[in-house]
Amino acid sequence: MRPLDIGELLLLAALWGASFLFMRLSAAEFGPVALSALRVGMATLVLLPLLFWRGQAAVLRAHWRTIAVVGVVNSALPFVLFSIAALAINAGLSAIFNATAPLWGAAIAWLWLGDRMTRLRIAGLAVGFAGVLWLAWDNASFKPGEHGVSAVVAIAACLGATLCYGFAANYTKRKLDGVASLALATGSQLAATVALALPALWWWPPVMPSATAWASVVGLALLCTALAYLLYFRLIDRLGAARAITVTFLLPLFAAAWGAIFLGERLTPTMLVGCAVILLGTALTTGALRARVRAPD
Repeated sequence: MRPLDIGELLLLAALWGASFLFMRLSAAEFGPVALSALRVGMATLVLLPLLFWRGQAAVLRAHWRTIAVVGVVNSALPFVLFSIAALAINAGLSAIFNATAPLWGAAIAWLWLGDRMTRLRIAGLAVGFAGVLWLAWDNASFKPGEHGVSAVVAIAACLGATLCYGFAANYTKRKLDGVASLALATGSQLAATVALALPALWWWPPVMPSATAWASVVGLALLCTALAYLLYFRLIDRLGAARAITVTFLLPLFAAAWGAIFLGERLTPTMLVGCAVILLGTALTTGALRARVRAPD
């Protein structure tokens, strides 16, 4: 990869890693649903003018039903679920569970699309999910925390969100292959906004959130959603999906760093080992480790 590509990959990892920090700072005051609605709504306001400027509105109109499904499954649901998790577990742990998205994607592609699974990829799935079970067991607690959410519910929310990501990736591959990335990104955020609008009004916070919470929402929407999606699809166009997905390996590092710097969070030895096991499984499943081994040839 060129230095520019590496720089953009690191920037994307830093932005998506920061999303877990911003959710920790704002989820309690806004509530998961209102927070997620504001996130996708503000991102839509940024992306829509770009869509019309690039002349891709017709693409969105042609595929709006399918893109709407992606918006609900890839944005609305997982954003709410990760916001729920932010009420009980720290940013680093959420990001570690987020790294399981490629595992779910590979498993669904195997069962639904008939993708070929080699012994190495099957081993990667087993290793990755073993790491998930270990981390979940170590952090499981049924006792509700400060904001009424237990660690068990938070972990289940993270895994539910990554399952959504895995399904959405395969659904997009099957139904929207070749559709312009800007139309897909904009349409999905617009659909998520529509899906969350009424629930957000119902669960709107009774007390005005603080300036810090509002600033976190703005950062979450503009930096971690609108800009991050544009970077991600730009990297896919230049490098291909297989290389672009390597951002997954960097996310826990940045999320843990932001959490440590701004919230004083820390990673336990168990979390570090569990993260390593999950990332190893992800590398085997996606073929990233095999690609690295063969690179010198």
